[in-house]
Amino acid sequence: MMKVMLAGLALVFASAPAFAGTPWVDKREHRQAVRIYKGVQNGELTFREASRLVRGQAHVRRLERFFKSDGVVTPWERAQLHAALNRQSARIYMKKHN
Repeated sequence: MMKVMLAGLALVFASAPAFAGTPWVDKREHRQAVRIYKGVQNGELTFREASRLVRGQAHVRRLERFFKSDGVVTPWERAQLHAALNRQSARIYMKKHN
């Protein structure tokens, strides 16, 4: 199961350049995925915690794709993305430090 989790995280890293329209969001998503990956590696995150965090990352990516579907990410949509990333970052911190 751990191999499946790590393969999923590798997919996250490989798919990051596909979202070139929002570079700051992409960088944050990548850094958060690295935080999850390192948490799994050093034992701070259990498999269950990491899988939930990966699902949260996927939600942010779906939200980004939805906002980009019309070809423009408005300032309001960008704020929504950053708020979602802030929530996800807080979840990662809480899970790694419990």
